Amino acid sequence: MKYLIIIAIFSFQYVSFGQSGKENYLIYCSGCHGASMKGTSSTTSLLKENWTDESSKEKLIKTIKEGVPNTKMLAWNNQLSPSDVNAIADYIIDFQENEHLKLEDPTIEYLNSSEYKLEVVEWCSEGLEVPWAIEFIDSHKALVSERNGKLKWLIDGKEDPLPIVGLPKPHIGSSTGGFMDIALDPNYDKNGWVYLAYSQTNEDNEAKDALALTKIIRGKIKDHQWQNEETLFEVSDDLKVRNGNRWGCRFLFDKEGYLFFSIGDMARAEDSQDPSKATGKVFRIYPDGSIPEDNPFINKGGALAAVYSLGNRNVQGISMHPETGEIWMTEHGPKGGDELNILKKGANYGWPVITYGVDYDGSIISEKTHQEGMEQPITYWTPSIAVCPAEFVEGELFPAWKNNLLVGALAFQEVRRIVIDQHNIVKQELLIKGKGRVRDLKFGPDGALYIVTNGPDKILRVVPVQN
Repeated sequence: MKYLIIIAIFSFQYVSFGQSGKENYLIYCSGCHGASMKGTSSTTSLLKENWTDESSKEKLIKTIKEGVPNTKMLAWNNQLSPSDVNAIADYIIDFQENEHLKLEDPTIEYLNSSEYKLEVVEWCSEGLEVPWAIEFIDSHKALVSERNGKLKWLIDGKEDPLPIVGLPKPHIGSSTGGFMDIALDPNYDKNGWVYLAYSQTNEDNEAKDALALTKIIRGKIKDHQWQNEETLFEVSDDLKVRNGNRWGCRFLFDKEGYLFFSIGDMARAEDSQDPSKATGKVFRIYPDGSIPEDNPFINKGGALAAVYSLGNRNVQGISMHPETGEIWMTEHGPKGGDELNILKKGANYGWPVITYGVDYDGSIISEKTHQEGMEQPITYWTPSIAVCPAEFVEGELFPAWKNNLLVGALAFQEVRRIVIDQHNIVKQELLIKGKGRVRDLKFGPDGALYIVTNGPDKILRVVPVQN
């Protein structure tokens, strides 16, 4: 059944967008290399003068088809037809030579849902620098975290000119480190607690090889000052990692008030199976950082008491079903094998013992996709769409989408709607494409969907249009 689902996904994408070089570039390439080919913080620019002759085109086609070993560059020969690859190569080359292409709007317009015509507008498009997460205080005020180590107030979509000061300094030696998710306490109106995840080191913040790991704190913002900081989760230096990658981190408060958070495997795949290591896990704590007595590993010698699940490569989206209370989570795979899972107490999600992906150099990580005692994903995506945020639909503005799950993707620059019947995926619908790397999804107090994007750094507002 999973193979049938994946085939349907690719069929939908392929038919929906046709075979033009520009559209296929924006679908498959722009998430990493940028819509204007300038690259991102972790990938190279494609603005190369030597890609203007025939021999260079042949090399470009070969690269698209076969990928680049030891990088995130996928081999697309099994997903794209020869004509699609040729069209993408032509578009990349033409882009170098024709100024008018650089002046065009480098996006694919949003799509209409089968239930709604969607209006997408730029709610905030100035002053943002790699925004990571958004939380709404009320209908006018929101808090945004930025990877560079800033929290910002947004007032009706405009940046507050007064900065928030007194924040901790993140480890920025890694291209993916910095401030990550934020959350508001369920009783924020009364206690003012703001929760923050960030990459932390006791060494040089700018050193790539500094011992570092994700740290969880909370604090209060008073008169633009970060105050009353408390550490909720931090490991000792002997459990931190040098030259790490895949930090996590997403927050979720469940109906009982527990705080869940994720930490990625930090490129230490095998440690994901070790409950004494913090990497590759989902954790559960009380809001003050104390440990619930029924946590699954609390009485197992050497295990970290806060661990709730293991074998997680890098959970980047987490959301609770409005009716069942089940926690669904999206997880980055390597080259392929992005997963959608349901969080279970003490469960092992298999990384790297079982996987539907291969390593970045194309080598086999594991021959196994199943093993007794390890969870199977509800569905998975191959090639990887770089699935990121997840958000269940609630509220009255999108009644036809009630209890549907929305997921965003970084590399594929898209938002998908997933229709669920119990634990079965009934339908996947592509809603929005090519507006940027989708980092966060939130429904605001007004019921609208807000989409945080990187490259370009914006926040989009989506509402249904009345016919």
